[in-house]
Amino acid sequence: MARVHRDVGVPSWIFVPAAAGAVFVLLPLAAMVTRVEWGSFFELITSESSREALLLSLKTSTISTLACIVIGVPMAVVLARTEFPGQGFLRSLVLLPLVLPPVVGGIALLYTFGRRGLLGETIDVLGFQIAFSTTAVVMAQTFVALPFLVVSLEGALRTAGRRYEVVAASLGARPTTVFRRVTIPLVLPGLVSGAVLSFARALGEFGATITFAGSLQGVTRTLPLEIYLRRETDADAAVALSLVLVVVAVVVIGFARQGRTAL
Repeated sequence: MARVHRDVGVPSWIFVPAAAGAVFVLLPLAAMVTRVEWGSFFELITSESSREALLLSLKTSTISTLACIVIGVPMAVVLARTEFPGQGFLRSLVLLPLVLPPVVGGIALLYTFGRRGLLGETIDVLGFQIAFSTTAVVMAQTFVALPFLVVSLEGALRTAGRRYEVVAASLGARPTTVFRRVTIPLVLPGLVSGAVLSFARALGEFGATITFAGSLQGVTRTLPLEIYLRRETDADAAVALSLVLVVVAVVVIGFARQGRTAL
């Protein structure tokens, strides 16, 4: 006798806290929209400082996302595919920026790469200065965004398992070939998701950036820093720029979801 498959569904009461959560997230955004001065909106977001801040945020967030991919993919693979003493402790350190206040990360970077930091004096002798430069912005964003990619990709690797990699290796494929032709395509949706989360986190980064890179217009003043400074002098501009940041983040996440669905 054939079995009849039915949808499990969800308890009816669960819609109440779900709706409350949705309202909790959406209501502040709606309140912000009601405060926007639409008559001068375009003028507020196209000032020279606003354009520079937005372009700098997009540029540095893109570079930091690429940096997260370059160093985060190997980290996730090592954590998911190998076993060694102290692995749990290393994973905790990798995830530490998720729970640390960003300003603490900025202080750590400053005392490492600043002119009087652990490596800063050596770097300064070589003729380079990292702190309070655009490079510092990228490093601060990478520091806080990296765990998002590592967590997402490590989870995808563990979910995918190793059976396809084992088959490829048994057929004579070298480890690099297995990694390039099997592992990466297998977890590509997870990689895309992690990269998008990293980009979004980098785009909204504030604390580590202002501590390690400062706020120099056109050099280190990203859009979140511009919004913070405008809040004290021009509340209308701060609200308008905040809405721009929200729209950019929504667009990026929307494109990423479409791309992941296509994959």
